Amino acid sequence: MTSPVSETRLKQIATDACDSALSKASIYTHADTEQWNGAIINSILQALISESKPSADAHTPYKFAVNSTIIQHLQDPKPAGTDSEATGERKVGRRGMHSAAGAYWNNEKDGMWSFKYEGGEAKGMDVVVSIIWIAI
Repeated sequence: MTSPVSETRLKQIATDACDSALSKASIYTHADTEQWNGAIINSILQALISESKPSADAHTPYKFAVNSTIIQHLQDPKPAGTDSEATGERKVGRRGMHSAAGAYWNNEKDGMWSFKYEGGEAKGMDVVVSIIWIAI
């Protein structure tokens, strides 16, 4: 698989986009997720288009698709100091998530890459970004 930019650079682009979009967020706020996702996606797309052009006046030789998913960490509703296990009740806390993707294409020119933003955990959320590129 040939990436339009290096994997190291993909990680930096995704991290910078998430850092910027979530810079003012302190916790997960559902009303803000659409704006956060839009900012992350647009920032990544702009960087990919800019960095994949063979020259400043050329068109990029790739089509890109970017997906951003923000998942809220739910808080345990039990008051501190209570033992929810003893009562048989289930705790609500971090949620599990598994995501997968597949494609049929030219393995030498097309590809996909996924990234989990580590900076979201302290704000009560997971952020997962996926990038797909297809040579044109």
